[in-house]
Amino acid sequence: MKLDDFPKDIQLHLIPRPTGDLVYRCLECGAEYDISQLLYTCPKCKGLFLLEDKAADRLKAHPGIFWRRLFDYRKMLNIPALKGVFLFYELIAPVIPLTDIIYLGEGHTPQVAANDALREEVGRAFYFKNDGQNPSASFKDRGMAAALSYLNFLAKQPGAGKMLAICASTGDTSAAAALYSAYLGKQIASAVLLPHGKVTPQQLAQPLGSGARVLEVPGVFDDCMKVVENLADNYQVALLNSKNSWRIRGQESYAYEIAQYFDYDLQKKVIAVPIGNAGNITAIMQGFLRLLDLGVIEELPRVLGVQSRHANPVFRYYLEPDKAKRVFKPVTVQPSVAQAAMIGAPVSMPRVIRLAEEYTRRAGADAVTVVEVTEQEIMDSMLLANRHGHIACTQGGESLAGFRAAIKAGLLSPEEVGVLDATAHHLKFIGFQQMYFDNTFPPEFEVTPKPEYQNRPQLLTPQTGDPEKKTQDLASQIAALLNLTPKG
Repeated sequence: MKLDDFPKDIQLHLIPRPTGDLVYRCLECGAEYDISQLLYTCPKCKGLFLLEDKAADRLKAHPGIFWRRLFDYRKMLNIPALKGVFLFYELIAPVIPLTDIIYLGEGHTPQVAANDALREEVGRAFYFKNDGQNPSASFKDRGMAAALSYLNFLAKQPGAGKMLAICASTGDTSAAAALYSAYLGKQIASAVLLPHGKVTPQQLAQPLGSGARVLEVPGVFDDCMKVVENLADNYQVALLNSKNSWRIRGQESYAYEIAQYFDYDLQKKVIAVPIGNAGNITAIMQGFLRLLDLGVIEELPRVLGVQSRHANPVFRYYLEPDKAKRVFKPVTVQPSVAQAAMIGAPVSMPRVIRLAEEYTRRAGADAVTVVEVTEQEIMDSMLLANRHGHIACTQGGESLAGFRAAIKAGLLSPEEVGVLDATAHHLKFIGFQQMYFDNTFPPEFEVTPKPEYQNRPQLLTPQTGDPEKKTQDLASQIAALLNLTPKG
């Protein structure tokens, strides 16, 4: 649709120009730092940052209805920089020129309703938002689009020189970081640290295919993260984990898209999300709060965080009902099928605590809830969903398992509708499905396959050596196996 075809009052705003005044704001001491620096924690107190737009009041000059119309009309534009998460440009990174924005097809992933049979089985209406349909097959592309667009912008400043982008990962972060870095070419080199033997072959193949330098570290994700944090503190590298405030900004788009899908009416909606390193749940809460501040939405949806018993530090933190007595303690993780969420010391925990307090203050004490599920429930839920036409990964199974656990515990009313985060594509975690089918899970996973969810190919053997009769013989076997009715 051409610009002249839009309503006159919208035309001037459809293609935005850089504006705003973004700074890094420390969550702990409140210190402020210029975004021209590669910073991830406060030099004064080591607190985490959130990006803050000091000129955000300019956005409030327009009412909520203006922003709803602008975002809806902007979807009709054919400008690549505004087709992805930057469709919500004014809320993501309004200081970056459109010419520096990277778009690889991320964002605006399908939100697919559960069919009648699945809805009846679960006991509530719900949707899967399939973030596995992002370019690198996970939700991490949302954050990388913002983080690498910022690096692209920064690299063009005088004296910037070549940059090294680095991250620790359980698979999805490395795939996204390597993909977006590769698109930028020689200006941005890419290196990823992975826990040795803890990443699926499919996920390992992605950064290797994008040309990243892949380094494996003994231990689990938390061990990789400590090394990367040390590098970021002592060397000129661009850290691309969720400590990166630009990543959080990009991932806010998940909340914006859900709001847009429901025509900005979020009454009786529940967003279920696996917690992992806690960056995504942080971004989702922050995104909805910002929409509320602008009057784009009138009510905050509930947020349901989900953790496996094998990696549950956030769930344990909120077990203490008295806020004054809560103390965050990292946990030693056990093997989990939800590998991307197998994190015992989430780096974004300070953001979670701060934003959950603000969210519940404005939406009620039960607006943010964290539930715990078993590995068995995760696998069973993933297979149940995919038997009904979805492409949920194990983290998507974790979201559904948490949604079902919340229903069973009486935490959700019958009228509430769920939106479940399937963070990656099913095919990234296909090895766990095969272990389920073959009943080869090691004991530490605590998964026992249910026969009704197992599936395997069946070899047919011709009962004749006559080539002319072989086809008919196989067809007859198939007709008997499938109980087919002969044509009259």
